[in-house]
Amino acid sequence: MKKTIALIITLVITLSAALTGCGYKYKELNLRAKFDQSLKGTTLTVYNWGEYISNGEDDSMDTNKEFERLTGIKVKYLTYVSNETMYSQIKSAGVSYDVIIPSDYMIERLINEDMLQKIDTSKISNYDLIDGKYKGLFFDENEEYSVPYNVGMVGIIYNEELTGGDIEHSWKVLWDEKYKDMALNFDNSRDAFMTAQMILGQDLNTTNKADWDAAAELLKKGKNNLQDYVMDEVFSKMETGEASIAPYYAGDCLTMMDVNKDLKFFYPEEGTNIFVDSICIPKNAKNVEAALMYINFLLEPDVATANAEYLGYASPNTAVVNNKDYCYYQNKILYPDESDMPKVQYYHDIKSDIRTYYETLWSEVKLY
Repeated sequence: MKKTIALIITLVITLSAALTGCGYKYKELNLRAKFDQSLKGTTLTVYNWGEYISNGEDDSMDTNKEFERLTGIKVKYLTYVSNETMYSQIKSAGVSYDVIIPSDYMIERLINEDMLQKIDTSKISNYDLIDGKYKGLFFDENEEYSVPYNVGMVGIIYNEELTGGDIEHSWKVLWDEKYKDMALNFDNSRDAFMTAQMILGQDLNTTNKADWDAAAELLKKGKNNLQDYVMDEVFSKMETGEASIAPYYAGDCLTMMDVNKDLKFFYPEEGTNIFVDSICIPKNAKNVEAALMYINFLLEPDVATANAEYLGYASPNTAVVNNKDYCYYQNKILYPDESDMPKVQYYHDIKSDIRTYYETLWSEVKLY
């Protein structure tokens, strides 16, 4: 089942032009599917990443409020900062969630541990809008447990005023003493390890403990160079110039670049992680029909466009990608041609003993 994707062609893409305020402006919805109020009064608990849905800011659509208006279903919206945080919450079974949006490798784990229920796509009339290349991927080969939401890759964002111009297009810049106390790294184990593994030329899904040891040692060597480990805090630090270099998800980097015109972006020459985040329904969900309605709503062309423009992530929805009015239409960072594509690897769910091993190493790195 393991299927690491490594594309042959490597090209570093740098965004040098300032963005022009891309953002979906609210308008009356033109709906493709029919939504009724048969579930009015239901409370739908949605557990999603922070900063990961159009929420009404900057004249954007408030996705959840529009859903509530159409259906009478109340959305209880909660957020997490990493797949691992979400997994711990779901695993504890202390709270029942109806909708979650994990990344590919985490979906693979949740399926393996029987923590998701199958999704009846016959009740999701907009499912046909999902691009076929994002259906049946390694983590859900039979299209039973997930509906693609966003697609992304990880790159490096930097402030050219603070770095003195262009910088080496490599993960090594996070270790470069020229940027001491101004560089950031991820505050989650898998992504932080990835930055070191790419430098070392490793398979991101290695089961060799010696590989994880080597990556951990490299992270320890670079820790003193860092200002901090961050997740959502990266927005304020990079937008205000508090930090000068950070690895982060390309879609979020576009958002930051729209705020601060000194920010630039590249995919490191060693390669990077590609991911597909998808909508799932946990095994213990209490409101499955409402969850299916919510998923169908998120796939609506107008709603999917609102989210894609607000978030800046690549969309798996063909109605968005083929829309010439979409402000990221044919954007080379989000939708690179084959000739522009960096080398990429997906994360896979790693067997529990190796996962425990690298999580222990990560704790050691944080305490180092």
